[in-house]
Amino acid sequence: MGCKPLFTAPRYRGSGKLQGLTALITGGDSGIGRAVAVLFAREGAHVAIAYLNEHKDAKATCQHVQAEGGACILLPGDVRDPAYCTQAVRKVVKKFGALNILVNNAACLVQAESLEQLDDANLAATFQTNIYGYIHMARAALPHMQRGDCIINTGSAVGISGCPYSMDYAASKGAVHAFTQSLALNVAERGIRVNAVAPGPVWTALTPGNSSEDDFANFGADTVLGRVAQPEDIAPAYVFLAAPACASCITGVVMPVSAG
Repeated sequence: MGCKPLFTAPRYRGSGKLQGLTALITGGDSGIGRAVAVLFAREGAHVAIAYLNEHKDAKATCQHVQAEGGACILLPGDVRDPAYCTQAVRKVVKKFGALNILVNNAACLVQAESLEQLDDANLAATFQTNIYGYIHMARAALPHMQRGDCIINTGSAVGISGCPYSMDYAASKGAVHAFTQSLALNVAERGIRVNAVAPGPVWTALTPGNSSEDDFANFGADTVLGRVAQPEDIAPAYVFLAAPACASCITGVVMPVSAG
């Protein structure tokens, strides 16, 4: 990728919104997950990063978290495996004593020009990562969560409006939105909040790897603001939804952050 995603959010000033809380972020090695990890640490949280196999990226994210003053652990594994999700949550609780915030963010995106070109293996990987993985991780986390804790799922604008070249991805994100709203209803009496962020075009590792400088310039040009978002543009929405002082009365919301 010629233009590296921006994630350090230099204009963002922390104010202790997540002081002393512990967050587990799936797909936290890069993109939106990395930006969220950095801002959570800037707000005082301990951070656990779940990731598939991008060890170099994950270590770099961990270093950025530590530079913000946060403690960080790395949890390599596959969210498609329920046993991994259970093990990851247990490691977080053992290390930090609690799990207050779960960010389901791991994603799989494979483009197909037509439905006929969408093969079964990619279809399965997309749904197993983008919705099964979210359910596995939430199910593992909930027994350890207390009143006031929260889950934030990464949805997508295409889960609302559709996408002609990522039909399975769009469908999986629509499922994430429905899961978010349904789980919010289910755990409301336990005082646990569940919300989603639905980004529009964002420059991340999911952006096709052969994208050029011209692609970057044109990506997101059809939004109201006329530009693509960077991960650091999206991450503050996660801070807002995670922070008890900001969003204690917000649940079941799918929040678009899409440049219009």
